Amino acid sequence: MHVGMSAFFQNPGNRQSDHAVYRHETAMADLAEPLGFDSIWSAEHHFDEYTMCPNVAQFLTYMAGRTRRAQLGSMVMVLPWHDPVRLAEEISVLDNLSEGRLVLGIGRGLGRIEFTGFRAEMGESRQRFLEYAEALLTGLETGTIEYDGTLYRQPRVAVRPAPFRSFRGRTYAASISPQSLELSCRLGLGLLIIAQKPWATTEAELADYRRHFREINGGDAPKPIVAAFVAVHEDEAVARDMFERYIRGYSRSALEHYEFHNEGLAEIPGYEYYGRLAANIKKHGIDAFVDFLSELQVWGTPEQVYRRLVEYRERTDCGALIGIFSYGGMPPDLARANITLFAEQVLPRLQLLDAGCDIGGVRPAA
Repeated sequence: MHVGMSAFFQNPGNRQSDHAVYRHETAMADLAEPLGFDSIWSAEHHFDEYTMCPNVAQFLTYMAGRTRRAQLGSMVMVLPWHDPVRLAEEISVLDNLSEGRLVLGIGRGLGRIEFTGFRAEMGESRQRFLEYAEALLTGLETGTIEYDGTLYRQPRVAVRPAPFRSFRGRTYAASISPQSLELSCRLGLGLLIIAQKPWATTEAELADYRRHFREINGGDAPKPIVAAFVAVHEDEAVARDMFERYIRGYSRSALEHYEFHNEGLAEIPGYEYYGRLAANIKKHGIDAFVDFLSELQVWGTPEQVYRRLVEYRERTDCGALIGIFSYGGMPPDLARANITLFAEQVLPRLQLLDAGCDIGGVRPAA
């Protein structure tokens, strides 16, 4: 099956320069292809130390010139923060330069700090995501963007360079709320699952998504992509320490960046789900949520990590697994050891598994 890695560009506590973070994370991405990973990813975020990759297309274009075979994935590009025409052009440049290696992940955004910084109305994000996605995906398919919507109007313009090949089957959405899952079905998108919910909930929502996707599109949904933070070491005690220090550190940073504990999110149209989550966090405590989110990630010896990822594959019937190996203030040497050990002892075994398809629903060659 397909296994990728994601650079994360996190600088918790601003303990080092942002330049040092970029040198380290690009060095981690440089390891991906030589170590045998199938793809390289990054996520879009702005304005704080949570993740400092404000232009995923720019980073992936840089990596396209440093690699030959690895696919390049966005996890995700947040549509309400972009002009769809400009984003279509960036995507088309990247896909042309990489010979069609892009896996396009899109989303509607959650961080209030980012909506505020872009002077964007957070309560409009669902409608903007729908309209921008329709315009963007049609433009990438036809080479022309034209749209007359409620919030977005665009006179007819050409996308140049013209799109390299179709994005059907290689476009995914990061969907957390049930309403976002419904939009993904309407747009014909696959799902990118970043472990943030109880697996029973994720499995139930996946079943609903697959059923709804089939009803709307007349065929099966693409197999999802599952992403998780990974800490692996030969010594289980050391892996446990990595979990306590760095996976929990990531989990707390996610809570703070997204304000999962802010009950005011319930008052923003389209974010009612997060208001309920905040109420639950208030009831059980922040530490309990950090524990919960941390335990959804993957840590242990190589054998334990392999078994956990196989479990995630079986739970979701996913077509790809993406690991994040540097986060939460993890020292660079430990991060390199983390990804290297995974590549040596876990990656080959996962790649031998038959997922039935690769990213985009295309069955890999024998």
